[in-house]
Amino acid sequence: MERIQKQEEQANGKQTPQFEIRTDLAVEEKESFPGDGGEISGVALREWRHASSQIKLTEVKILDDHGAKAMGKPKGTYITLEANQMAEEDEGYHEEVSEELASQLKRLIEDLQQEGLLQKKECLNILAVGLGNVLVTPDALGPKVLGNLQMTRHLMSQYGEDFCRKHHFPILSGIVPGVMAQTGMETAEIMMGIIHETKPDLVIAIDALAARSVRRLGTTIQLSDTGIHPGSGVGNHRHSLTYESLGVPVIAIGVPTVVGAAAIVHDTVNTLIQTLASHMETKGMGDFLEQMNSDEQYQLISELLEPEFGPLYVTPPDIDQTIKQLSFTISEGIHQAFFG
Repeated sequence: MERIQKQEEQANGKQTPQFEIRTDLAVEEKESFPGDGGEISGVALREWRHASSQIKLTEVKILDDHGAKAMGKPKGTYITLEANQMAEEDEGYHEEVSEELASQLKRLIEDLQQEGLLQKKECLNILAVGLGNVLVTPDALGPKVLGNLQMTRHLMSQYGEDFCRKHHFPILSGIVPGVMAQTGMETAEIMMGIIHETKPDLVIAIDALAARSVRRLGTTIQLSDTGIHPGSGVGNHRHSLTYESLGVPVIAIGVPTVVGAAAIVHDTVNTLIQTLASHMETKGMGDFLEQMNSDEQYQLISELLEPEFGPLYVTPPDIDQTIKQLSFTISEGIHQAFFG
């Protein structure tokens, strides 16, 4: 019925809003376009994998306003590390991920320096921000990473800046600002006050993200130089943490830990359509469902699920162990990027 109504509205010249499967990952936005996603105007795509590595890297560069509108994300660079074995307790593999994370983090910093947004200094003054709620396991990645980082700003205060330079330390400080329900304040408001007092050269924000695909939960790390938009992946929009809002360049590091229930059902329906269409007995039913485009399928699924369950999000059963492992992997990557 909804599909018929939508067709009638289109016939009458009315525009219906596109249903959005929420995701924080630029690589998933790229995958939602026909082809390999490299044909989008204003977007540059590069994929590679080192010969000796099992980590796949994807770089999505949004170059202009047209690309930003098409992707639904700000202009900038988004680098995705896909490490399918990251959910396993393999110390050597996690070390490899940390090394690759450090390498890509250094590359983003060099790009910021070349663009004149970040000074070239021997000892960068870095503020690490652990976003999220430590009391909610899927949202605790940021605070857990901060708990593993080696802070050094107090050493500069005690022994002088030459101490950090002599030992090849960054001037690293950190904050876990909590969530609005705990503090009554926007994270951006808290950050503005801290930045005014500590005057960092760079902010690194670590956060849990939302994905479209279950296979990316806990196995994908995204880095971007565009800042971060807390809560956007689950529709909870907050003030952004960006260069424009804070006056300091912001590098975001995120890992998807939740996926919407409607997105799971949507993937299941696509598999069901392919299965039905591949058998002669059910081919007609599969063809009928296949006539609905992806937006229509997702809209139908959401209308069926949300009145019953609300905007439900799902996380893996072993998320506590996953967050623990990831927090060490990411903190070690940050250490390798900045500690000489």
